[in-house]
Amino acid sequence: MLKLAVGLLIAAAVALLLDWYAPSGAPPPVGQRHRRRAPQPAPGAEAANLLWVVQVSDIHISRFRDPKRAPDFEKFCSETIDIIQPALVLATGDLTDAKTRDKLGSEQVEVEWKTYQSILKRSRVMEKTKWIDIKGNHDSFNIPHLGSVRNYYRKYSAWRKDGSFHYIHTTSFGNYSFICVDATLSPGPKRPYNFFGILNMSQMKELSLMATESLHSNHTIWFGHFPTSTIISPTPGIRTLMSSATAYLCGHLHTMGGLMPVLHSQHRGGTLELELGDWMDNRRYRILVFDHDLLSFADLNFEEWPVVLITNPKSFLYSSSAHEPLVKIIYSTHIRILAFSPSVIISVEVYIDGVHLGKAHQVSGPLYVLQWSPQNYSEGFHHIDVTVQDASGRISTQGHIFAMEENLSLRFGFWPSVILLTDHYVLARVLFGLIVLIQIALLVIFRYLQKPALKEKPGLLTLTSYSLHVFSKTNTFYYSILVLNLYTILGPWFVGELIDGQVGACFSFGVFVGGSFLQGSLTFVVGILQMLFFNLPLMAYLCWCLLLRCQGHSFCSHIRHVRHLMAVLVHLAMALLLAWQVYSCYFLLRTYGTLAFFLSPMRTWLVALTSALIYKTWTLKSSELRTYIVEMKNCQSS
Repeated sequence: MLKLAVGLLIAAAVALLLDWYAPSGAPPPVGQRHRRRAPQPAPGAEAANLLWVVQVSDIHISRFRDPKRAPDFEKFCSETIDIIQPALVLATGDLTDAKTRDKLGSEQVEVEWKTYQSILKRSRVMEKTKWIDIKGNHDSFNIPHLGSVRNYYRKYSAWRKDGSFHYIHTTSFGNYSFICVDATLSPGPKRPYNFFGILNMSQMKELSLMATESLHSNHTIWFGHFPTSTIISPTPGIRTLMSSATAYLCGHLHTMGGLMPVLHSQHRGGTLELELGDWMDNRRYRILVFDHDLLSFADLNFEEWPVVLITNPKSFLYSSSAHEPLVKIIYSTHIRILAFSPSVIISVEVYIDGVHLGKAHQVSGPLYVLQWSPQNYSEGFHHIDVTVQDASGRISTQGHIFAMEENLSLRFGFWPSVILLTDHYVLARVLFGLIVLIQIALLVIFRYLQKPALKEKPGLLTLTSYSLHVFSKTNTFYYSILVLNLYTILGPWFVGELIDGQVGACFSFGVFVGGSFLQGSLTFVVGILQMLFFNLPLMAYLCWCLLLRCQGHSFCSHIRHVRHLMAVLVHLAMALLLAWQVYSCYFLLRTYGTLAFFLSPMRTWLVALTSALIYKTWTLKSSELRTYIVEMKNCQSS
């Protein structure tokens, strides 16, 4: 019965997780449908009611790495933009790399900004389209304040204005709002402690006003560098604030090193969150299209042609009845496709559910249409595929699932939703606190818990418990590890130049620098790593060493009498963890200067403390362990 109850609880928990982290295109509550529009004009054969925008992110113009990155970006600005001819380009942060040659340090490199600006000027891209570029965390490295001469964004970017803003793009068929979320830190510390963005109450009020203003537009697109999962914001939270938006466009996560090539999800209110892969290594960019106020997009690779984007019928997965007039699809008369290529497009073939419907014909520019009867597809899911061939022989096929019924459901991937919809700083804060409390609880419980007598040859669990008793009841080790864990939560980890010329202090709960406090985010992640890969293993290693001492071994004798391979592996593991700690000291030295190296209780001092504790375990007087040694010997001889 108990097993059944536990199984049901686990199943319920999994169902809740899947429901929360795999949102679908199901319609939201009626109260949220504030933008329902008439079905006319519906998508037809005319080249009307079309607006397309390009997004590029994480460009990382670098002085030291990837010499092809800048020339490719210039080719993108001059050739790709010429072919696509977007009304607007959004460059969503990390315009420059801002890393030192050894990749450890971070600073604003003026020559990188000059390279970026020269590309915009030589390509004359700002004369061809509206170019809006915003800051990312790399563009804010090592900047003491926004008015600093090191804030090259103000001097070399196209937009040149710090802070969030509301840009309205006006067309003959309505207005489209683009709201920038600037969550970059000011002051901007060196890496890695500005990986998360922060919005204060004043910034939230400003964004709230912009959101209200945008309600008069056909659509609102929010864009920023950070995904919402990496933005710290006060109540009601950044996702609630952007709930009237059709989509939020961002970058920053770089496809998680290739593990997540597609990072898309949907907020519970229907707003799409679309993270774009980086230009830096993957040469990714995005085309976003409003066709009769139906949103479609394609994430693309540089120089892969032809580009194909089906705008009607649109993808069901990326639909939101709260923000789009989806009823227009069933009233439409034509399938609509945008096709771009440096060469002439010679054929656009359309298939639905594997059946060839015919060739779409060109109306104007990149728009191709094919007459259809949407009533034939009014029930269930259907799959549309479009194959485009250009005069150079290049072929591209794109497709998606569509449906006319709003009450159907398709779900986004579980892991992309976890990455984009979890407030990671909250999760990290909770996990860090739990891990520290667990270790402290172990110490205190075994300190005051009566040690049971060993009566027979003990097993692994008994020996583990016994070693914890010995460890916790030996003052040197108990107080050392207890203070270490308390200090990990409360004390400054290091004091150094978090910004050149400004001394600051880093704690688990945040960073003090330049007279400002930046609340904890990545600090909690670093704290978790510190606990899991050093503090806890150190305690386990010391317990193991003390157990060997209680069994009558010295450092030399245990190598001969204990299983040789196991002893070597345990010592090697601890040596590797200690080496990681030493490397962390070197990282501090290279990143935050000599002061940080010497004033670092959680790095440099901890290496010294660890060495002293390990030495102490093997040199501790046998008289201090006499009771345990005798008990262990009696147990082994019985």
